[in-house]
Amino acid sequence: MGRPAKFSADQILDAALELLVEQGPAGPTTVALGERLGAPVGSLYHRFRSRDLMLATLWVRTVERFQQGFVTALDADDVEAAALHTPRWCRLHPAEAAVLLLYRRTDLVAAWPAELGEELRRIERVPAAALKGYLARHPGLDATTLAFAVVDVPYGAVRRHLGSGHPPPPQLDDLIVTTCRALLQPQHRDPLQ
Repeated sequence: MGRPAKFSADQILDAALELLVEQGPAGPTTVALGERLGAPVGSLYHRFRSRDLMLATLWVRTVERFQQGFVTALDADDVEAAALHTPRWCRLHPAEAAVLLLYRRTDLVAAWPAELGEELRRIERVPAAALKGYLARHPGLDATTLAFAVVDVPYGAVRRHLGSGHPPPPQLDDLIVTTCRALLQPQHRDPLQ
């Protein structure tokens, strides 16, 4: 019988997140993680067979955590809450927000590990299904306008602030809601659509 693991996968991923935020994509090496956690490098490889697998797992975990509130809001037909999810989540989770909004997946992992293929497909399917479901319940609204209102506008609003190392200011919320309402209220839509 082997010894119980001293560090959980989440503890390792949390340490990798800290190093990523502090030092950029090159920061979370197995040596740096071992030093941060006080763990032998071999124990890290026992959890994650490669650095790519660890960073890809961190990416998937972060995306899934972000998507939960967004999908819940859309499923509840609360489009404004869906639009506001991005700035609010970024304020509550600044390290994770920085990872998602400042780094592309390819910045972190050159070759996506095959064992995470299903997870990657799921994180692409889940928000798409939520958007599609919202559209099905709201005929006359087009996919481009909805995505612009609840994805593109909030993303653009927070990116500049996160890029400069600051949380998105609360006054962005009013601007996002105003834009969302202007785009999604029926009287503002093109009557020819």
